[in-house]
Amino acid sequence: MIELPQLGDDERARYEWQMWTSGHGEEGQRKLKQTSVLISRIGGLGGTVAYYLAAAGIGRLVLAHAGNVKPSDLNRQLLMTTDWLGKARVESAARRLQELNPFVEIETVAENLSNENAKRLVGCADIVVDAAPLFAERFAMNSAAFRQGKPIIESAMYDFDAQLTTMIPGQTACLACLVPENPPQWRREFPVFGAVSGTIAAMAALEVIKLVAGFGETLAGTMCLANLRTMEFRRIAIQRDPNCRVCGGQEPNAS
Repeated sequence: MIELPQLGDDERARYEWQMWTSGHGEEGQRKLKQTSVLISRIGGLGGTVAYYLAAAGIGRLVLAHAGNVKPSDLNRQLLMTTDWLGKARVESAARRLQELNPFVEIETVAENLSNENAKRLVGCADIVVDAAPLFAERFAMNSAAFRQGKPIIESAMYDFDAQLTTMIPGQTACLACLVPENPPQWRREFPVFGAVSGTIAAMAALEVIKLVAGFGETLAGTMCLANLRTMEFRRIAIQRDPNCRVCGGQEPNAS
């Protein structure tokens, strides 16, 4: 068994209140410090996940997102700032996260997930957070994560609707079980308020924290559907497809 990293006095002071949480404590905090998380896209959803995980003391964040900050990013992407317009998104994100918590290691990759880089990027982390808007990216990440036995926190939103689940190789359905093909009607740009993406992002960060620290109940095997226009939340069971092209009849392969 790998020994958990120790916490310094400054870290204990920083995380004191959350270590009072039942089932977490210092051991749970040390587990967070030991863990690395890949976040695919750090926009309104993924960036907020990164912000909360950095605040909570996750050990290492790998941030993957291509391109530069645009004016239309600023209504929701809390890691981007007006003075960073025209500059790389991942650099803005790293700067903001290090200002928030210098104890967290930040690795930036100025690329979006693809079939070419998914295996490499997923291999850099213990857990994957899918916050990508395009299904080509999500399918590539899903395949790589299930082949490597890495859990995925699947989060998505559109307008005032949002959904969230935790997918664990060998135990739950994968993304391809639920969405076998690229939806032809899906488009890159869509209506969004920052508070909507931020709400589901905070819940996604909690899924990571619970999964790592080992307390509470995750959404493994279920999906949370939220209608934030009416503040209605419901959970539905999701089933693994035995004929799924990614995970059907297969066990996770760490190789």
